[in-house]
Amino acid sequence: MAGLVMDAVLMLLLVAALGYGVRLEKRLRALREGQLAFAGAVTELNQAASRAEAALSALRGSGQETDLLHDRIVKAREVKQQLETLIARAPAAPIAARAPVEIEPAVDPAPRPMPAPRPRETGGEPVLSGSRDRDRSLFADRAPERARLLNEEQVERFTPVLQALAANQAAKQSLNRARRSLDEDLFAA
Repeated sequence: MAGLVMDAVLMLLLVAALGYGVRLEKRLRALREGQLAFAGAVTELNQAASRAEAALSALRGSGQETDLLHDRIVKAREVKQQLETLIARAPAAPIAARAPVEIEPAVDPAPRPMPAPRPRETGGEPVLSGSRDRDRSLFADRAPERARLLNEEQVERFTPVLQALAANQAAKQSLNRARRSLDEDLFAA
């Protein structure tokens, strides 16, 4: 009888050990899954950090470009002010009294016979060729009149103004591109 009781106690201990082993296996499985999820989170965090670092370097570059553009705009405004003061100081009446400078027209004013327009195929609709030549010949006779309106001093006086306006426009466009790039970088991060 004592052997039977010992066998029963041994069976109960084995069943308890099996239950404890199953419970331990479940905990180990959950721990492994958590470890894999943690490793995935670490890799995602690493990727996000590298993206943020790239965005910061792009932001630094945009900041430097913005500073450069700001300096250019400030210089362009100074040049604009100087040009405005020069224009304001220049006498208005004596300019008309000076002899105008004749500018040679690019196209000779002698009328040329126009070639007959030839239809040309572009995608499906015929286009008349020779329209550019016709436009040139229409305005060629007016070129000497326009050239007489400008004298040498006027051309010299307005050239820096036009250059400053072109530089100002280019700086504005570049600044707008830098701002758009900066906005895209900030919203991407």
